[in-house]
Amino acid sequence: MEKFISSDALNDFLHTIINSSVSFVIHLAIAIVVFYVGRWIISRLYRWVHNMLNKRKADQSLTTFLLSLVRITLYFLLIVVVIGILGIETSSFIALFASAGVAIGMALSGTLQNFAGGVLILLLKPYKVGDFIEAQGFTGTVKEIQIFSTILTTGDNKSIIIPNGPLSTGSINNYSREEKRRVDWTVSIAYGSDYQKAVETVKGLLASNPAVITDGSSPEPMVEIGALAASSVDLTVRAWVKSADYWDVFFGMNRAMLTALPAAGVQFPFPQLDVHMVK
Repeated sequence: MEKFISSDALNDFLHTIINSSVSFVIHLAIAIVVFYVGRWIISRLYRWVHNMLNKRKADQSLTTFLLSLVRITLYFLLIVVVIGILGIETSSFIALFASAGVAIGMALSGTLQNFAGGVLILLLKPYKVGDFIEAQGFTGTVKEIQIFSTILTTGDNKSIIIPNGPLSTGSINNYSREEKRRVDWTVSIAYGSDYQKAVETVKGLLASNPAVITDGSSPEPMVEIGALAASSVDLTVRAWVKSADYWDVFFGMNRAMLTALPAAGVQFPFPQLDVHMVK
């Protein structure tokens, strides 16, 4: 009798294990299929939102931010659905996730600050995608504004990822915000050179440069004595240009003055030291 009971109990136990295993395998297979199908649907929705924003000509900064937010939200919902298929109570999971979220939020307060910073950047628009900015010790062109960070591309093609929190509260130098910029040079000439000739030569170079603004909408180009240094007379040269022409004018004028001033008889200075011998 005891053997019979033990045999029935063992059979029931094995039957329960087999049924549970089969049920788990079926649910696992369904969960895997749902995950991959959901991932495909998310990619399609992501592409649809991207195309819709492009058709509406939405701001590029807002586009990258919304796409990041959409992708994270959809993947979170997909994970909740997959967990529900596996038999885990989703309401308990969401409650647990919310409780854990509070603790994680306190631990990751900086991350939440970066998220809030990203929202502020999109609302206040201190810069947008494509702007050339200087912030947090880095200079570059804004490539993306994501949920938690902003990606800059430097002049030598490095990608710099800066958290949005410090960007939203720190100082930002946006070189692309204004249409015009002033270009400054300091040109040193030797003592004894014809000062007036140097001024005329530099003004002539500025007047002949089509990128220099001389239509009266900005201050006229200026060439004046900035300092009487120990070994040189330092000329301060200023001119206004469009922001996009800044570097072309800056480097172009350097090349032009290097050849035009000596050709006009104006000499560049060398460091000098007078030694007086006392017997």
